[in-house]
Amino acid sequence: MKIKNTKSLCPECGKPLDAEVYDEDGKVFIKKTCDEHGEFVNTYWGDKDLYDRAENFTPSVLSVENPNVEDTGTCPSNCGLCSKHETSTVLGLIDVTNRCNLKCPVCFANAAAAGYLYEPTQEEIRQMLKNLRSLKPNPCHAIQYAGGEPTVRKDIIELIEMAKEEGFSHVQIATNGLRLARRENLAEQLKAAGLNTVYLSFEGVTSEPYIKNKGKDLLDIKLKAIENCRKANLGVVLVPTLIKGVNDQQVGEIIKFAFDNNDIIYGVNFQPVSFSGRTPADEVESQRITIPDFINIIEKETDGQVSHDAFYPPSAVEPIARFISALDGCEVPKVTLNCHQHCGVGTYIFREKTEGPGKDKLIPITDFVDVEDLFNKLDEYADTIIEGKFGAKKKVLASAAKWIPRLVHPSRSPENLDFTKILINVFYKRSYEALGEFSKDAMLISCMHFMDPFNFDEDRVKKCVIHYATPDGRIIPFCTMNSMYREGVEQEFSTPLKQKK
Repeated sequence: MKIKNTKSLCPECGKPLDAEVYDEDGKVFIKKTCDEHGEFVNTYWGDKDLYDRAENFTPSVLSVENPNVEDTGTCPSNCGLCSKHETSTVLGLIDVTNRCNLKCPVCFANAAAAGYLYEPTQEEIRQMLKNLRSLKPNPCHAIQYAGGEPTVRKDIIELIEMAKEEGFSHVQIATNGLRLARRENLAEQLKAAGLNTVYLSFEGVTSEPYIKNKGKDLLDIKLKAIENCRKANLGVVLVPTLIKGVNDQQVGEIIKFAFDNNDIIYGVNFQPVSFSGRTPADEVESQRITIPDFINIIEKETDGQVSHDAFYPPSAVEPIARFISALDGCEVPKVTLNCHQHCGVGTYIFREKTEGPGKDKLIPITDFVDVEDLFNKLDEYADTIIEGKFGAKKKVLASAAKWIPRLVHPSRSPENLDFTKILINVFYKRSYEALGEFSKDAMLISCMHFMDPFNFDEDRVKKCVIHYATPDGRIIPFCTMNSMYREGVEQEFSTPLKQKK
């Protein structure tokens, strides 16, 4: 049965095509036909029921007021952002180099195989930072340096300092960890410069996934990098690239490893492989892991402790941003996760250690908090405050203090966790410290499924909130950058490798 019409891409020539998203046998597929290369049918979401559940959390439209390019041509043939785009930038990305000290088979950046050097100057990077900060009505607050491998740049410390100078409150790097492991003081230097988070690729807890995904055994390197971050008190998020038959059977062990190191590891963001790089195209369906597949893996590997009901799309938490912004006197949140409802999922999980053999007890936040009631009530409170009735804010806060405890079920919550108090403090203090109090005992488990030409959906692109800044002044959604624009941008601003001294 047809679900919708959309625009997609030909996986062979990249031409925009009309496409149909439909369900069949309990799954969701996307189908399109290229006049030159024929018909393509690929999995979109592996479970129709979970697809429908995510539809309940369609995000708001909060477009930028100052788009960077004219709205011309068929989407996505003129990204940059244009006026058709329906979200602003939540996380900005800048590729600071295409050099890398690895040659990973699954790298969507295709860093080592390009044959040219793409490495923006400090002046170009500063301008890209300024472009992200100039977005209206809300400038971008978070930046990630990526590549290639950003730590191969000798001036990476200066680039971190530059991002802070330009007003970014959150700065992170996406890294393979080699230099963090081999240069013991690098983590401390990055921390001192203002780096908030290390986004560390982490394929598993044994050697085999690294050999298959990265071409060599890097487990000891990863452990050493984490240890050096621990010494520097520099937070880490693990980022496993999931490939069916390679490391999908280690999802549970990766989560356990994160909890065992939760003094420094704050979350795990699983990323099913995107077929925009060097992964062979004829292996797409055999290796494809969709978001429902990931959720089912989690449920199986935790013996049902973390079920599919525990996961929500990021857009589900929009009411929290609305409520806090309303308390601060803003009708429009400064930051809101209004990405497309089918781009990702996440949840918070707590752990209770068990004595003796057996698995520890995992408790998702949805086991002891009525999260959907919370979202609905916060939306209601936000409306009340925004309407501006006399004393509305004071009355809402007084009501919330009485009402929030009704949402929390202490008998089902982790031991020694006063979640009611934490939740009230988050809303009253509205600070990093209050959020830190909440997250210190919890682990954010998330999955972001970036698109490739096979499952590309224009509707998702229009609501992308993760954007690349480029030297030509454009701001390009993640999935169009890696499916369409990367090679052209890098070639325009590159030099042949033989000219590198």
